[in-house]
Amino acid sequence: MSVRTFAAESRLDEAGLALALAPALTPSGVAASPSFFHGFAAHPQVLARGLVALAEVTGTQYYTVVPQSMRDPVLTAHGDRLRAECLSACASVHARLDLLPESFDAGEITHGTTNVDLGPQMRVALTKVGRAELLHLDVGHEGLRVATPDGTSHERPVVMPHRWVRGFGNAAEIHHGLPRAFEVGAAAARAFVASLPPATGTDRTGWLVPDRTGLRFSPRKVAGGVHVAGLHRLSALKRLLTHATGLVVHGSDEPGPAVVTLLLPGARLALGLTDAPWRGFSGEGALLEHLAGGTAFEDAELVGALLAFEPVLDEARLARDAALDPARVRDAIAVLAASGRVGRDVVDDAWYHRELPHDPDRVTKDAARLTRARRLLAAGAVEPLADAWRVRTGDGPGYSVRLDGPEASCTCPWFLRHGTGRGPCAHVLAVRLLIEERPTSEGP
Repeated sequence: MSVRTFAAESRLDEAGLALALAPALTPSGVAASPSFFHGFAAHPQVLARGLVALAEVTGTQYYTVVPQSMRDPVLTAHGDRLRAECLSACASVHARLDLLPESFDAGEITHGTTNVDLGPQMRVALTKVGRAELLHLDVGHEGLRVATPDGTSHERPVVMPHRWVRGFGNAAEIHHGLPRAFEVGAAAARAFVASLPPATGTDRTGWLVPDRTGLRFSPRKVAGGVHVAGLHRLSALKRLLTHATGLVVHGSDEPGPAVVTLLLPGARLALGLTDAPWRGFSGEGALLEHLAGGTAFEDAELVGALLAFEPVLDEARLARDAALDPARVRDAIAVLAASGRVGRDVVDDAWYHRELPHDPDRVTKDAARLTRARRLLAAGAVEPLADAWRVRTGDGPGYSVRLDGPEASCTCPWFLRHGTGRGPCAHVLAVRLLIEERPTSEGP
């Protein structure tokens, strides 16, 4: 896990809002006293309530609502915007507040990633910020007592669970390619948000459907609707109800993930949901296919060196600068996502760079199915048949794997239970690894 510490809590007083930061990873290396932004908020209440909404999400376990103590989102400064994001306590909700350039009246945003301290007193103070108050945002100026790497006896430890890194990576991959279904205006967005059940409400699953009167929730499948499991997981949007200028929904009419983005003055609050409240992003295997690429980890080192906290990554430019074909860049981005260094914005339909501590060994360790697949391959357990592959796992006959382009099937219990909904099984991965190593003429 990654541990970062604060010497003091954030504060809100006559001088403005001061957010305490942990040491940050920046383009110049680790900054013990990071300085990300100094200036005035153009929409102070949006900023304040957006941060409180993130604290609500990360402090909630949605499948059985139990309050949690962690309230410290990850903040990334991109030069033109600030992004604060977190996972819920159960990891089934990925929340991100995008503070766009229009969120600020003046000031300069730099670059870097860190944790933001939102202690109990700060959350109470933020809820009291008025709509028209003059609010000065000071993120990391020298007057803050920011923790040094050595720390002091009065530090309050803040732990970013490693499952957040896994969850960020899987969320990025799951949201890649998620179709934009529809957008509604301010009136429809506010009516829908007002109707949401509380976080403690019963689990409601159905379809969000736009119609002439706005946006409704149907218990039955409707053409043009988006399947949403656990409507109560959107309850944090209520904190920004009066500020909503629209709402964008990404997803499909089939059971699966969805992203609901509330549009706000100068900002966006996006809530990404897994396909069930009891399933967390951290337990998904969405990245495994890309991590199995033979040169993915080596390419990730090269592509990662080209990142510069861009709010929108240009894949074509990365391919040119790294002298790699697009498929290899795509696999490299998956490795970087698994390290928490790349996220996905469905509204921009683009990757963005955040910088968390990179640990390739941890990425491999987390990819348990991939590790097992490599062991099967090293043991010679994969052999071609006439129209399939056999993967032996012991003294028995083993399992049969069939490939049809990107589609795959396996006779193992894991695949029969999950299909491809949680990434490929170890046997499918072992076959794909072998095919990558062999000339195509030697396949079944």
